[in-house]
Amino acid sequence: MGQNCFLRVTKQYLPHVAHLCLISTFLEDGIRMWFQWGEQRDYINSTWNCGYFLASIFVFINLFGQLSGCILVLSRNFVQYACFGLFGIIALQTIAYSILWDLKFLVRNLALGGGLLLLLAESRSEGKSMFAGVPTMRESSPRQYMQLGGRVLLVLMFMTLLHFHLNFFYILQNIVGTALIILVAIGFKTKLAALTLVIWLFGINIYFNAFWTIPVYKPMHDFLRYDFFQTMSVIGGLLLVVALGPGGVSMDEKKKEW
Repeated sequence: MGQNCFLRVTKQYLPHVAHLCLISTFLEDGIRMWFQWGEQRDYINSTWNCGYFLASIFVFINLFGQLSGCILVLSRNFVQYACFGLFGIIALQTIAYSILWDLKFLVRNLALGGGLLLLLAESRSEGKSMFAGVPTMRESSPRQYMQLGGRVLLVLMFMTLLHFHLNFFYILQNIVGTALIILVAIGFKTKLAALTLVIWLFGINIYFNAFWTIPVYKPMHDFLRYDFFQTMSVIGGLLLVVALGPGGVSMDEKKKEW
């Protein structure tokens, strides 16, 4: 009852909040590329020994690609192209910053990709709505699998939050968290599970990634800020699950057939 009331009240605003949260890490990183142009260029040059020109091209692609993608998503224009562009940015950064060999950061990038998949599924849904009443079962199948893939990738984020300590609080957190991510992944009681994860993850993010409490000149400030906005993007993806539902490939949808 409370869940349905929440959805009715926030129906108009929830997708917009979800979009803003989802693109927040790209927006923050694009702005950071502008203010740290020299540092980023020097890092890429020293890591790959590619010369200042190619390193500058890399920084420009990241800056322009992320900021333009964010503008398109927020303005609801060419969202599919924006998603593909942001997918490209994730892939480029995964290689350039050697994230491929860091399991924690790789899993978080995959979770970010899951959020983009859900955004892509939503944009396909909006495109189809122009042809209401026309049978589109075959055409909607890719959207349903995008939602499934997005849900599964999103919950990978929570694998990095599990703590294997013999402490009652951590054990309880791991059990509850694991149960919730399984529910979201299989699409059972999906909206309620996703909303619970949003509240849980937001609390953890505010508590553990409070970058604003660390002086700007300390490396930990940038590290926590990066973590904070990546987590906000995953929250945005979960809010899309709350707003759109799990899609056709889910237990919730199968229950309707039973």
